[in-house]
Amino acid sequence: MNAAPAPLRIGNASGFYGDRFDALREMLTGGPLDVLTGDYLAELTMLILGRSRLKDPGKGYATTFLRQLEEGLGLAHERGVKIVANAGGLNPAGLADAVRMLAEKTGVPATVAHVEGDSLPVPDGYLTANAYLGGAGIAACLRAGADVVVTGRVTDAALVTGPAAAHFGWGPDDLDALAGAVVAGHVLECGTQATGGNYAFFREHDARLLRRPGFPLAEIHADGSSVITKHAGTGGVVDIGTVTAQLLYETGGARYAGPDVTARLDTVRLTPDGPDRVRVDGVRGEAPPPTLKAGLTRLGGWRNEVVFVLTGLDIEAKADLVKDQFTDALAQAGGRPPAEVRWELARTDRADAGTEERASALLRLVVRDQDADAVGRTVSGAAVELALGSYPGFHVTAPPGKGAPYGVFEARPVPAAEVEHLAVLPDGTREVIEPAGRTRELAEVEDAPLPEPYPSGTPTRSAPLGLVAGARSGDKGGDANVGVWVRDDDAWRWLAHELTVERLKELLPETAALTVVRHVLPGLRALNFTVHGLLGEGVAAQARFDPQAKALGEWLRARSLAVPVPLLAGVPLPEVTA
Repeated sequence: MNAAPAPLRIGNASGFYGDRFDALREMLTGGPLDVLTGDYLAELTMLILGRSRLKDPGKGYATTFLRQLEEGLGLAHERGVKIVANAGGLNPAGLADAVRMLAEKTGVPATVAHVEGDSLPVPDGYLTANAYLGGAGIAACLRAGADVVVTGRVTDAALVTGPAAAHFGWGPDDLDALAGAVVAGHVLECGTQATGGNYAFFREHDARLLRRPGFPLAEIHADGSSVITKHAGTGGVVDIGTVTAQLLYETGGARYAGPDVTARLDTVRLTPDGPDRVRVDGVRGEAPPPTLKAGLTRLGGWRNEVVFVLTGLDIEAKADLVKDQFTDALAQAGGRPPAEVRWELARTDRADAGTEERASALLRLVVRDQDADAVGRTVSGAAVELALGSYPGFHVTAPPGKGAPYGVFEARPVPAAEVEHLAVLPDGTREVIEPAGRTRELAEVEDAPLPEPYPSGTPTRSAPLGLVAGARSGDKGGDANVGVWVRDDDAWRWLAHELTVERLKELLPETAALTVVRHVLPGLRALNFTVHGLLGEGVAAQARFDPQAKALGEWLRARSLAVPVPLLAGVPLPEVTA
């Protein structure tokens, strides 16, 4: 009987363009690895790369990755580690050529391949248009002997499904195995968010461990199951909570669709596997949908921002005065006002404060318009000219500027059969990757039965939700996602019935007029909410104070509601600021 193949150790060294520069070196030298991945692309990144390509058609890729390889390429060769990254952005062929030149310059005998075909015809008025490809092109490059594979826009999980499929010989019909790799890839894709970074219950861990979390890795097995861990001796924490938090990040319902497979998140099973080790198994897969997600970016218009500092007494009256004065100044200047004018008063001030900064509130003005002139000198001039004739203590956090362009991200489906997915192998051969032969239209899963309600009549106490529940939130275009989970069955019995869509809207008034969809994931003791339209035209448009909804979950956790007293037993009280 043949022995089972050894697990494939896949690490991550980048969760976004701008992540910790020395992570690639740390992962290569910190312990054994077979493959090292890097995720450099996000919705906003594609817009940034698009503007970069306008200035220099030879660019359009993540130059940071190339600088990391100046040392990392030799280290990877010495240790036999394959490198797979989506740093190619809008120009994977250009990056592949640059990596070959670097290999020749440094004397490292590295073979390089790339994946292309994600680039779509760009409609009029848009800057970029790219389909999200799967991992099959990456797998083809690795099977052909590539040491380094760079791609354009692929799904984040494809950086893991591709190497795993190449290593274990999976085909397109190995849906459960592929789905398990998708889940592992989703956990790894945001780097240290899986090892204690941005973690709701961070106070439960030694602060010294969280000072510099190590990057995660997955030991993937032939059946698609995995163990999430990190290199020994690195900072951070890997436990059921940190993995659950990342599983809920930027996902929706039970079906997590991708080009390779649709993973059923309602089948994921997490179990401890020793210190800093969490086993992920039980994941079921279904055929992928017949369409791919396509992301399009365009310049949406122009914006400007002024932050007025209001100090001491009469904060509300000071805010009213400067708003009236600014409106009048714009009218006196002639012409039309900006199409969108937003004011937000953040009461960061404290009574009888010991420092001036703690005695101050911030009044934020944001204006947006299609016309650069409408948000430029007219707006900044109106703000500056108030300096000696407005509220006492008038000043702003920074001199107003002339305005800046903002971007818009849109997601559209595109038939997979219309996208030419190409693996450009180390010898230059261009291998066409056929779309999935078997597909399944995506449909919502009927929510699983809820647990029995928490016993009625139990004494309650008004307390922040976050004393018993964790949360993680993020963005998908103009929508926000908030995943909320608890850590024992009693808390789950309460949360599943208490945190309805209606209650969420009460706790987060900004969502009251929006469409909110709740998904139930009992295997994770979690609820996942999608808030449609909260972020307007997306992160690049910067229409909201927190444009990526990164802290939406923490706002929810800070809101108070009636919590059963037994669930609060032994829970440390939150910090209170006066």
